[in-house]
Amino acid sequence: MIDWTNATASSRQGPGLQPAELQKSKCVLGFIPVIYYSVLLCVGLPVNILTAVALCRLASRTKKALYYYLLAVTGSDILSQLFIIFVGFLLETAVFHRDVPAALLQSVSAAEFAANHASIWSTVPLTVDRYVALCHPLLHRQISYPARARRIIASVLALALASGVPFFWWSDMWRNSHPPTALDSVLIWTHVTIIYFLPCSIFFVLNSLIIHTLRVRKRRQPCQKGHRPAQRLGKTTAMLLAITSVFSVLWAPRTAVVIYHLYVSSVHSDWRVHLAYDLSNMLAMLNTAVNFFLYCFVSKPFRNVVRDVVLLRRWSLYSGPRQHQSPNNNSISSLYSGNNKRSQRDSTPLSPHRARKPS
Repeated sequence: MIDWTNATASSRQGPGLQPAELQKSKCVLGFIPVIYYSVLLCVGLPVNILTAVALCRLASRTKKALYYYLLAVTGSDILSQLFIIFVGFLLETAVFHRDVPAALLQSVSAAEFAANHASIWSTVPLTVDRYVALCHPLLHRQISYPARARRIIASVLALALASGVPFFWWSDMWRNSHPPTALDSVLIWTHVTIIYFLPCSIFFVLNSLIIHTLRVRKRRQPCQKGHRPAQRLGKTTAMLLAITSVFSVLWAPRTAVVIYHLYVSSVHSDWRVHLAYDLSNMLAMLNTAVNFFLYCFVSKPFRNVVRDVVLLRRWSLYSGPRQHQSPNNNSISSLYSGNNKRSQRDSTPLSPHRARKPS
């Protein structure tokens, strides 16, 4: 954060303050955060909008719950980019450092936390859905459908919005010179639990169970000629593990810096903590712009739809009549379906004129 003069804070300081009390840590990065967030917004917002359009097409055509969960993750990332990057970092740096009502700053802070919580917790239903699909396919066919997915997504977004309300009283770490109070401690620990420790624990447990199940299944059912279920399972699992692992890595530094600010040295008084907090925020916000590239790497149908959207063409994912997939393939691998058409052609009964032997 650039060291602008906060007129609101300056007006509250009395004439009896000593110079040491007015000393504030400087931002050694200068204008680098503003440039970084501007580039991240200019790149991340268009690719997320493109991802949302592509996922809407896939969801409307396939009617699979997976695409609705991915669409929720993308929509939450868009909200995070608008509220946190655009309003929180860019507008606060350029405008909100001036003499504005404190209630406005606190309202923006609550909206930022709500969008942040929605972005992270939208990944939890996706992880649960993939766990059920891979480890309990029969149950997945019964409970996973678009209407239920939409209700779950609406509940998660409502809870995320409600969870941002207490952070109306979140202290500005860059500007507040007083040591963290008891309220600050409660809010910080609530924040790191909601934003990192609790979702990462869920990701770790479910991903471990998925990997264990896949290893057991691979030992019991070796691959047969002409059928490669392990590869499809590996691609789908790699997508899920990549999303959760990238989040865990990018958000770990910010979590550590916030706790360090609480117990060791504050961002306001130590330029090194200030620098670490700036860099950790930059890493954390990078998480809102990387999922598009993960989807393109894993999913051939997604790449096809993105190409059609960019070229302003009608969706041509399936050329010819639509073929129905078996329930087992639907429950096991929905995103990666590059080989489904080939396996369906191999398993389709021959037509009467092909089945009849020549006389």
